[in-house]
Amino acid sequence: MYTQIDQNKRNTRILMYLFIFFFMMLGYVFGLVWMGNDQGAIGLMGILGIAAMIYAGISYFAAGKIALGITGAKEIKRTDNPLLYRTVENLAIAGGVPTPKIYLIEDSALNAFATGRDPNHAYVAITKGLLEKLEKPELEGVMAHELSHIKNYDIRLQSLTVALIGIIALISDIFLRSLRHRGRSRSRGSGKGAAILLLIGIILAILSPIIAKLMHLAVSRQREYLADASGALLTRYPEGLARALEKIKADKEPLEAANKATAHMYIENPLRNEERGKWMNSLFATHPDINDRIARLRGMTQ
Repeated sequence: MYTQIDQNKRNTRILMYLFIFFFMMLGYVFGLVWMGNDQGAIGLMGILGIAAMIYAGISYFAAGKIALGITGAKEIKRTDNPLLYRTVENLAIAGGVPTPKIYLIEDSALNAFATGRDPNHAYVAITKGLLEKLEKPELEGVMAHELSHIKNYDIRLQSLTVALIGIIALISDIFLRSLRHRGRSRSRGSGKGAAILLLIGIILAILSPIIAKLMHLAVSRQREYLADASGALLTRYPEGLARALEKIKADKEPLEAANKATAHMYIENPLRNEERGKWMNSLFATHPDINDRIARLRGMTQ
């Protein structure tokens, strides 16, 4: 169990370093095309970095409330559902994190998610369907999974990576639009070298949003594995989460509030029924294969 947690943390760090490197490389290449020299490219890369930090800061503070608003989740207190509240509270104490605010989504589909910006400003939400259909050990497994996302700062990581994807897409769009208004007389260079650099810039502008999205999805899948392992460590009963995932897998009820912007937050992709093709599914999936997750959880007890 501890080996899996360490491996997942290491894989996530590698992916995040690649994400940052890719962003810096993108800014530098675009800067060379726009400015025509190293100094201008480095300066533009710095400007884009500052813009990215500002955009990420806005997402950092607003993402949690926006996600809850999209789902229509309503906050509940101890008196509204003592079992759920006590379950989350006890797991939070065991995990050494503050008890997050608890929200209920009035939907018969089976799902749950965590959001916020850090353990002191975190929220967990669960659908009414999942709450009604889970047994106590299964509910503990799901809530431990979500609290692990909070404890491991996955909620912050997701907010920041989504913000980076947004600004990469915006920069790429601005770059492509700028080329339409750039005549030969305004070219930053001439000759074969400039033409090759321009071609590289155009290719990066087209592919960079896709590459950034793929990197984000890879990070997201690693964090799901980590939350599964961390949640099992918290409850000391991996079978509870494994059984809950089996029920979620068997559920065919669509989650009405689900959309592609928030699908990565849930314990299992609420849009998974829309996915087609095994290879494309694994490449663009927001979550690891649920059968693999269940097998890994049950392998922890062996």
